[in-house]
Amino acid sequence: MSGGQWMVVMIVLIASFSGIIKAKMGIGRRRDRRDYGVADDAAATAENYRLKSEISNLKERIQVLERVVTDTEGSVRLDREIEKLRDARHD
Repeated sequence: MSGGQWMVVMIVLIASFSGIIKAKMGIGRRRDRRDYGVADDAAATAENYRLKSEISNLKERIQVLERVVTDTEGSVRLDREIEKLRDARHD
């Protein structure tokens, strides 16, 4: 077999093998080339929505924490207020 024929045989074998693997795993495509299966499942869609909402909430919390950490004037003021409360409690 020449080099070109060998390459054609290898391509056919690889394509066949990947088709078998996809069939075993249940992976398929629609006519419009979109994957189907888990993405169309209502539970997966609900979970996706829940996770997006959770990520949004976590991003908001991170912004608040960044603001608290970088607000040096507010933290100094807060330290003074805490010290005043401690002093008033000890008097």
